Amino acid sequence: MSPALPAVTDETVTAWALAAAGGDRDAVDRFVRALQRDVRRYVAYLTGDPQKADDLTQDTFLRALGSLHRFEGRSSARTWLLTIARRAVVDSMRHASARPRLTDTGDWQTAAEHTQPLGLPGFEEGVALMDLVDSLPDDRREAFVLTQMLGLPYAEAAAASRCPVGTVRSRVARARLSLAGALEVAEPVRKAEPAAA
Repeated sequence: MSPALPAVTDETVTAWALAAAGGDRDAVDRFVRALQRDVRRYVAYLTGDPQKADDLTQDTFLRALGSLHRFEGRSSARTWLLTIARRAVVDSMRHASARPRLTDTGDWQTAAEHTQPLGLPGFEEGVALMDLVDSLPDDRREAFVLTQMLGLPYAEAAAASRCPVGTVRSRVARARLSLAGALEVAEPVRKAEPAAA
């Protein structure tokens, strides 16, 4: 098991990307390790399918490493990579929508629920949070995940989303309002459940 890397700055990651573009193999490894978790979380939230996240993360890095020689550092490497991740997700969705969906069970939801590890601390809260974030419209969910969960500055989130900074700020504000409203509705129900049991 490899040790966890400490948090690194965007400047450091960008320097690694530029060094990797110049052929430094150690820089390639540091670049991938530093951003792998962010890319995986981002694609998991964009797709709403954690099962696809590993494949899409790998696809993102394959695309990025294949075009790393063209990276000039005009934006941070993180922004550049998340833009590639977004394109990988869009391409995956287009590909999936063109294929027929096959299943061997009539009750896919129950089958999916039985594969989840229950009873872990915070599991229910994590599922509830994911459900709330997933219920946001796509543009708001993307802005919220980039800025609030991945911690990107608004300008970098705007570059990754290909929209103005003001639009990202508006989407995040609306996402927060939607989540706060959903929490207010859910809270009385959650407090009433133990009494009903």
